[in-house]
Amino acid sequence: MLISGEGSNLQALIDASRARAIAAEIVVVVSNRGAARGLERARSAGIPAVHLPAQRGAERSVYDETLSIELAKHSPDLVVLAGFMRIFTPQLVAHFAGRMLNIHPSLLPKYPGLDTHQRALDEGERTHGATVHFVTADLDAGPAVIQYRIAVRPEDTPDSLAARVRTGEHIILPRAVDWFATGRLRLERGAVMLDGKPLPKPMILEGEA
Repeated sequence: MLISGEGSNLQALIDASRARAIAAEIVVVVSNRGAARGLERARSAGIPAVHLPAQRGAERSVYDETLSIELAKHSPDLVVLAGFMRIFTPQLVAHFAGRMLNIHPSLLPKYPGLDTHQRALDEGERTHGATVHFVTADLDAGPAVIQYRIAVRPEDTPDSLAARVRTGEHIILPRAVDWFATGRLRLERGAVMLDGKPLPKPMILEGEA
């Protein structure tokens, strides 16, 4: 699992794995930031935690090659990105094609990138949420698997919206990981397959009003 910060989605997966709510085990957590709290969460759970800093001025390909070597030590079946603040080279994405999921705090394809909650409020969106999607070479543009959707309230701020969306992230990410771990979820020729059938649109989980 790849993280850069708090690691709340990591904790959700740790809790789900301990409760045997998902058929998956986290074999390593890697962060590009040594101060990421998620590394402490991993260590507290007995999971190998690796700080892999980027070298100043180095090409992205150098970091990605080092990351690929580190991941290979643990032979993951799936690589999960949860707030990992780096853009991968096409080569790394191709290496893990169909085996890399990301959780993004918006209803993709709306608002790829950063500051999603502020941007949703600025645009007057009536709904907002989070998306689990397969990772491709294009930023936050891979095929979506499942989304958590909530209504935007008149009193919402970026912080309150983020907190409400995060609740859904902790639901849909473990669900998607379990689908993959149990063989229900696959990416075939660029199409999301769930239970052997194409999923033309992401599944929608409605949050609280």
